[in-house]
Amino acid sequence: MNRDGGSPGRAVRLVSRRGRRFGWLAVCAAAALVWTAACADELDARVRAAAHPRTPAASLAKLAGDTAWPVRRAVAANRRTPPKVLARLARDPDRRVRIAVATNLSTTEPTFLMLAGDADTAVRSVVARFEYVPVSALDRLAGDPDGDIRLEVARNPNTSTPTLRRLRRDELASVRQLAEAALAQRRP
Repeated sequence: MNRDGGSPGRAVRLVSRRGRRFGWLAVCAAAALVWTAACADELDARVRAAAHPRTPAASLAKLAGDTAWPVRRAVAANRRTPPKVLARLARDPDRRVRIAVATNLSTTEPTFLMLAGDADTAVRSVVARFEYVPVSALDRLAGDPDGDIRLEVARNPNTSTPTLRRLRRDELASVRQLAEAALAQRRP
């Protein structure tokens, strides 16, 4: 008999079961690590393909539907992505993808106008600051309800003179001052 009143054989069986249980857990944990590494490698490969400038347009269109947002973001940032695919990604549920569309030089004016009306302030802010945004998107953003976005429009060197004149009458003093300063720089 051992100290707990059981037989020595019973104690060995309990330890043996626990050992097998922990052994099984160790095997499962190792398998999970291998599976996770394989999935990460697969995700990395899809992201690399989505970002590569020589990936065919058909492949980029397919990758734009990937379930992983990093893949869709890489497609959205790729300058070879067709405009129709960029327009579809401009409606992506993940704002990081939409922001990548907003900074892609291949994004078309209608897509910029869509992004200028995005529900997410961060997306509209990126559009307002982007150096190559069309004037029409800046004109739209000049009427944004968020004062910080109107401030970014006043700072953008591509903002049209009529839009700056409109911002000169903005309710926020900081927007009015920036618009006035931008107009003063344009006068001969």
